[in-house]
Amino acid sequence: MIDRILDIATRAIERVLALAFMAAVALNFANVGGRYVIGSSILGADEVQIYIMVWMTFLGAAVVTWRNQHLRMDVLVQLLPRPVRAMLRVAELALLATLAGFVLVQSSLYAQQMFRLGRTSDMAGVPMWIPHGAVAIGFGLMALIALWRGVEAVRRRGRAETLPTDEAKP
Repeated sequence: MIDRILDIATRAIERVLALAFMAAVALNFANVGGRYVIGSSILGADEVQIYIMVWMTFLGAAVVTWRNQHLRMDVLVQLLPRPVRAMLRVAELALLATLAGFVLVQSSLYAQQMFRLGRTSDMAGVPMWIPHGAVAIGFGLMALIALWRGVEAVRRRGRAETLPTDEAKP
């Protein structure tokens, strides 16, 4: 059930990010066209494009985490016996959950501070808690995924089943 929910959520995130990317490209096109055709550019367009890329990066990292498509250096790990690989996988998930949880807390505190201060971007007037919130949401999703996978790995090991592989999800 939780796997299905996370699958649906990551597919939805992917679609939203695709739309955001198209919006950024359209904004860039309009800005360049305005600058060179009518001699006027859109104020704050560059800032908005950067904030879109920030959201794409951190939410995209959560999608990559769910699909196990992140870069790995596991040539030597593949040579280890299956029980050792399983223990390393659980340790990896615990470390990921811990570090992502730490970044979640710190970035949430920073985004809250930006919200309390009412800080906005210089040109576009975007509330700064919005781009900073992307870090918190992305790492929060990564922590959630790592925790879920860790629970599943321990549960499967307890039932003497094999652990999930590091292959990409379909």
